[in-house]
Amino acid sequence: MISDLRSTAAIGLLGVPSNSAGTTDGVARAPAALREAGLVEALRAHREVHDYGDLTLPDPSPERDDVTLLIDPGGLVTLVAHIRDAVASILKDGGFPLVIGGDCPLLLGCLAATRKHGRIGVLFVDGHEDAYLPAQSSTGEAADMELALALGMVDVSWSPELAAMLPLVGPADVRILGARDAGLLDAEGVPSLRDRLPVMDAAHLATDPAGATVAACTSLAQPWWFHLDLDVLSTEALPAVDYGQDGGMGWEELGVVAATALQAGAVGWDVTIYNPDMDPQRTHARRIVGFLASSVRGIPKR
Repeated sequence: MISDLRSTAAIGLLGVPSNSAGTTDGVARAPAALREAGLVEALRAHREVHDYGDLTLPDPSPERDDVTLLIDPGGLVTLVAHIRDAVASILKDGGFPLVIGGDCPLLLGCLAATRKHGRIGVLFVDGHEDAYLPAQSSTGEAADMELALALGMVDVSWSPELAAMLPLVGPADVRILGARDAGLLDAEGVPSLRDRLPVMDAAHLATDPAGATVAACTSLAQPWWFHLDLDVLSTEALPAVDYGQDGGMGWEELGVVAATALQAGAVGWDVTIYNPDMDPQRTHARRIVGFLASSVRGIPKR
């Protein structure tokens, strides 16, 4: 039951300095940049925070593997295992995990940690569906396909560790809000997940962010995890992302979505895809810190 997992008060903060491009720059620098912008202090103004620090990860490789068609597949396996263990520790300590990326494949470790307690749902708030198969991805980045991996759509027989873990969710366990890449998927001949599970695009979400979020959350199996990719925002609201698109939400609408989701009972929350290399003045880092600090006030206390 969700009451067995959800935090009584304390946030367990974990940074994941990962980049699926196989480098240590870009989004991998986000946890450090947000900490430097006052993240811990801002969160502590609203809630008790236990800081678990930033994961130490092995040096990545930018090479795309000829067999798996992924960049640094071994690094992906290690990443998922490290996050799984770290998030499991936060839950064991009675905390509410707040996992700051880095990029989206960290979701797999979060789900693996929480699924130990049974079935897990996912509120997937993201500008992209992220369900490419490796052969369909032009980049080879696992950030193109973390939801496909979670759903068991990707052949991972090359990794006994991943093969034993996946799938983590089924289509009935996932609700996607904010994706706006339907045109790109169509142009690339990549099937959308819309025929398999509920997907609400950003334009429709923005018309009633609270109502849409409540409807999504209440239809999920409990417990469920809240995944937020900040590229669900418009590139005007947040230009410091690697794969910008037309359209998207504003900060006010996203604030409603986040507060509503946390109030509705998420067991944990990950936030990904901010690239501080595209934000030299750290203007957007401070905006993200303010958003996170405001949002955590909605986490229920018991």
